[in-house]
Amino acid sequence: MTPELKSADPLSEILDLLDARCVMSGGLIAGGAWALRFARPGVVKIMAVAEGACWMMVEGMAPTRLDTGDVILVDGRRSFVLATDQALEAREASTVFAEKVDGVARIGDHRSFVMLGGHVALDPARATLLLDVLPPVIHVGHDSDEALALQWLIKQLVREVNGDHPGNALATSQLAQLMFVQALRAHLQNAGSVAGGWLRGLGDDRIAQALRLMHAEPARAWTLGELAKAVAMSRTAFALRFKMLVGVAPLSYLLGWRMHLAGRDLRESDRAVSEIAFALGYTSESAFSN
Repeated sequence: MTPELKSADPLSEILDLLDARCVMSGGLIAGGAWALRFARPGVVKIMAVAEGACWMMVEGMAPTRLDTGDVILVDGRRSFVLATDQALEAREASTVFAEKVDGVARIGDHRSFVMLGGHVALDPARATLLLDVLPPVIHVGHDSDEALALQWLIKQLVREVNGDHPGNALATSQLAQLMFVQALRAHLQNAGSVAGGWLRGLGDDRIAQALRLMHAEPARAWTLGELAKAVAMSRTAFALRFKMLVGVAPLSYLLGWRMHLAGRDLRESDRAVSEIAFALGYTSESAFSN
């Protein structure tokens, strides 16, 4: 009888490796006709429309309509404009946010639009592990499969931001983190539109299972045949599908994941090189060094 294979949660493990933390930094309240231009953030930004609607025009992309309950994740590498009308001349957002009060910027003479915003802090040494698989924009609509959970999170964030409840800071950070994960989950539901890489692999049931197995036991001497059998595919079909989705061969991915784990241990722990090598399945320190 074949022994039961353990599996893990690659998304959680990768976000943990990256020390990915979603931090809510404030919001925008607007009214009337307005347009704001945001410079390239340089960090992954997350925004949630709590009230109203507007247009979002990202550099090099078609305009997108944002409605109440929508969540947007941008990779931080492009500038963008938020506006009630695409034809309006945009003001620089930095000038408006320079005058924010209690983290909230205001534009216009009344309130018809409310947006909460934040960023995703990443370990700079490993940030490309996420940035390289993110599209310029992830737009999770209010009518998506994940909408119910996201709308509840948005309502709770508004409550925390507007209130002065005990544990406010912790609650806000945890809610923001959940919103970030839900946005990634929603993105995975449409795996065909996900750029190649581990994130796209997680959107495919069989390839995701193979990723879970390798993450559960990175030190194991996995073979292509063993992984293919575990996900009920032929060796050839599995190898082709894995490389098409993830961008590298299965065992190359495993090697890369081992090196990410090793890099973290070498930087952050006092473990000897030989100990790290053996923990990752290498039979000698020289093999690991190579």
